[in-house]
Amino acid sequence: MTLKIYSWNVNGIRAVHKKGFLKWFLEESPDILCIQETKANVDQLPRTLTKVPDYYSYFKGAEKKGYSGVALYTKIKPEKVEYGFGIPKFDDEGRTIIAHYDEFILLNIYFPNGKISNERLLYKLEFYDALLDHAESLRKMGKNIIICGDLNTAHKEIDIARPKANEKISGFLPEERAWIDKFLDHGYMDTFRMFNTDTDQYTWWSYRTRARERNVGWRLDYFFINKEFKDKIRSSYILSDVTGSDHCPIGLDVDI
Repeated sequence: MTLKIYSWNVNGIRAVHKKGFLKWFLEESPDILCIQETKANVDQLPRTLTKVPDYYSYFKGAEKKGYSGVALYTKIKPEKVEYGFGIPKFDDEGRTIIAHYDEFILLNIYFPNGKISNERLLYKLEFYDALLDHAESLRKMGKNIIICGDLNTAHKEIDIARPKANEKISGFLPEERAWIDKFLDHGYMDTFRMFNTDTDQYTWWSYRTRARERNVGWRLDYFFINKEFKDKIRSSYILSDVTGSDHCPIGLDVDI
């Protein structure tokens, strides 16, 4: 059996709902859909979003209203669902849902943005390290791991349309990119690069200057796995034709 898993930063689930989100979702019918940046708590959402037919749904909002937030829709009921790493300063921002399945543990994450200030950049890098620590603890238990979401960093020059112009901007800073190197060196894999070497495939485009029309983008959204799980991965891809957000969805096909 092959599972189809999607991940999408929707930049506001209520906003994307008005742009045909449910029609797209039900037509695509992924086995699992991970959503980031919902900008809502579950009590602010209509029943059409919280009770989608054939899906179990889980939501984690931020303490701050209209900010951050993640959601998980899944046809397969997880054995257990956790909300965060157990670290209040990260968990209070509603950035993580962890779903435990028979053959893998799925971490759906909206990673912090470091552009606002040096303090937020430090917070972002600390969050990255907290993820690595948590992932390593799961691997030591013999678990396979899928990590997906908006990483808010483009890894290599191949992952950004204008690398030189952005090398001093958070999202493409040397220290952010070096953390991804460190993460991969620990035995994780960027699944998209297992199958694709294209230089112009991106997942985020600024709303300004018609960036999407000109494909002046960044690849900020990822599916990572532990290397022990690589033989189960059938495909990893970008759904660049799907609109409704400044990000587009990404997909992963996994054999179980």
